[in-house]
Amino acid sequence: MFSLPELEDAARVVHEHFPGTPQYAWPLLAQRAGAEVWVKHENHTPTGAFKLRGGLVYAERLARERPTVAGIVSATRGNHGQSLAWAGQRYRIPVTIVVPHGNSPEKNAAMRAIGAELIEHGTDFEAAREEAARLAKTRGLEFAPSFAPGLVKGVATYSLEFFRNAPVLDTVYVPIGLGSGICGAIAARDLLGLKTEIVGVQSTGADCYARSLTAGQVVVLNRADTQADGIAVRQPDPDAFEIIRRGAARIVAVTDREIGAAIKAYWTDTHNLVEGAGAAPLAALLREKDRMIGKRVGLIVSGGNIDLELFRSWII
Repeated sequence: MFSLPELEDAARVVHEHFPGTPQYAWPLLAQRAGAEVWVKHENHTPTGAFKLRGGLVYAERLARERPTVAGIVSATRGNHGQSLAWAGQRYRIPVTIVVPHGNSPEKNAAMRAIGAELIEHGTDFEAAREEAARLAKTRGLEFAPSFAPGLVKGVATYSLEFFRNAPVLDTVYVPIGLGSGICGAIAARDLLGLKTEIVGVQSTGADCYARSLTAGQVVVLNRADTQADGIAVRQPDPDAFEIIRRGAARIVAVTDREIGAAIKAYWTDTHNLVEGAGAAPLAALLREKDRMIGKRVGLIVSGGNIDLELFRSWII
């Protein structure tokens, strides 16, 4: 997919804008899980989520190779759109974002505040993505998918930081939306020659990748039924599926109730506000607690962009 020097170049692009994110070992989480727990805090990026890394690397390349590009268009439930809007401002590229009706009001407000043109279309992510592709053709814009090699390379910089700055990890749990995060983790691990097992995490109501692994081929769901919008995906990306199939140890599917308990645990044990997708890895670790006793485990907090009312409903 890319070489270690290319990944390090991507990290330099990211670090021109922010100095990476911390990784901490939290004692109360260790007591809760019965394992040494290291957390990679992607909720501490300037947009509150890991996607910013991919957006910056994508926009930097576009600005360098196509300086007269009319703009970028993409579809999102929030974090991908915020990342493109933030990166677009830095590289002076106009950004249009399509979201489904009923999308998070707070994420919509954040994207507008950063400078994106926001369009509401359809009832789910897939419908919004189809509209974004149509707008790319009619307006002459660059369509930015949620999963692409350049985006994965940018996102993989958090795993490069994690693997180089934390002690050697036995297992890392990574949430799966369309798959850039886990594919980046697999790539970084392999480039560094590590034996760390990578475990994907999905919702039981949106477990398209887990079902695809079982079936040995891409399985498309009729709906994505979870409040964790960052992992509310019903159709796997075929390229991501192949990388996950070859490089992930397994996929764990967790319920929204388990995700809510993990959000509350992060708040009480670390005083970090974590969105549903970001809390899913802790939920998976707690599901596999007996399997992980005494091991050194990494958790990816992919973001902290959760609406206040949803946070309240999940923890009270």
